[in-house]
Amino acid sequence: MLTDREVTATLEMLKNEHLDVRAITLGLSLLDCVSDDLSRLMAKVLDKISRHAENLVRTCDQVAEKYGIPVVNKRIAVSPISALAGPFEAEQLVKLAKVLDRAGREAGVDFVGGFGALVEKGFSKGDKALIESIPQALCETQRVCSSVNVASSRDGINMDAAVLMGMAVKKAAELSKDRDALACAKLVVFANIPPDMPFMAGAYLGLGEPDAVINVGVSGPGVVKKAIDRAMEQSPKPNFGQLSEVIKRTSYKVTRVGEILGREVAAALNLPFGVVDLSLAPAPQVGDSVGEIFTSFGLKAIGAPGSTALLALLNDAVKKGGAFASSHVGGLSGAFIPVSEDLGIGAAAEAGYLTLEKLEALTSVCSVGLDMVCLPGETSAATIAALIADEMAIGVINHKTTAARLIPVPGKKVGDKVSFGGLLGSASILGVRDYPEAEAFVALGGRIPAPIHSLRN
Repeated sequence: MLTDREVTATLEMLKNEHLDVRAITLGLSLLDCVSDDLSRLMAKVLDKISRHAENLVRTCDQVAEKYGIPVVNKRIAVSPISALAGPFEAEQLVKLAKVLDRAGREAGVDFVGGFGALVEKGFSKGDKALIESIPQALCETQRVCSSVNVASSRDGINMDAAVLMGMAVKKAAELSKDRDALACAKLVVFANIPPDMPFMAGAYLGLGEPDAVINVGVSGPGVVKKAIDRAMEQSPKPNFGQLSEVIKRTSYKVTRVGEILGREVAAALNLPFGVVDLSLAPAPQVGDSVGEIFTSFGLKAIGAPGSTALLALLNDAVKKGGAFASSHVGGLSGAFIPVSEDLGIGAAAEAGYLTLEKLEALTSVCSVGLDMVCLPGETSAATIAALIADEMAIGVINHKTTAARLIPVPGKKVGDKVSFGGLLGSASILGVRDYPEAEAFVALGGRIPAPIHSLRN
């Protein structure tokens, strides 16, 4: 239970420290919609989403108003669409993506996730058709997001899938070049993707999940920064162990807030509550930045020497605090480091503290990976595939989730600025060592075997 003092501190978080519930996500299984007739499949998908989601936004708003805690995004995550895609071609799956987009629009949600596939060990016919359809589907819809899992610690890295995803990223960028490759911001490639994550663009409903479930994603980088600042003002100044304890206690309070709201929304919709994902998901505004936490510890910026050690501390403390607060912590529950979506991280990249190589090092201890990284438009599909493979390797070897959301922006060069607006923010184009030999490397294909420590039975 929270003490009176902790309740007062939570109210302060709401008032001055940007505490919010970043996402309430309705997970829906579409496996009972399966059909070999496209029209029938689309009708069943639209009907199921409409029935389950018709009161989602209104209920979230009512609960948010009751507690005075903003719910920033309402979202829907569905079963991986490749599981329904076996009878269809890519062009038909684009039509299905538009039905998902329509369902999301009619429900009033911000995003619909799950237009993806799980191909860490190989492809089905539906998987290949789905991947082929992704660029056009993301360009012709507003709310649909796509995630493809190409690697796992159990199965290794499907390099053929990494190559296809490099090509998909490149094509999505070209098709949306009039919007600075915005379609790529809705596409993420994973290793060890969690089946219950409420955050986009990766959210989908795993095959072991309930038919319908509510998952919650909370956020609190501004809250954590203020807590660290207060601790630093004390005399004598705290050490790293004491600061870790501060973060743990702060994460505990934030997690409890998220679970209270999530459970109430689930109860109102007569659905089971799934998990609370305590990920420090930033926003492109002052006071709500993961990058600003690093300056509170005395670093010049994220990316400066010491950043990887500090990110490891931050991620660990967040997970420990969340695990103590709830028996149902899931998703990612750590710290995101998206370049465009975080004001402090974007500024560090622009100032040269964060290079692509340093970002890759940081992803060995963060929750996700190379997230919202803008690259020169001329970057080849092969180099993008090689970057994906590097990021997947970090996840596979370390038994953690990693991901790559890469955005090669047509017509832009290193140092140019790109602005996406809203929560997607803005970023500078980072340099990448693009080289012709990358094509020969990724073309070797096949599967990079899983590490020996995958044999854990």
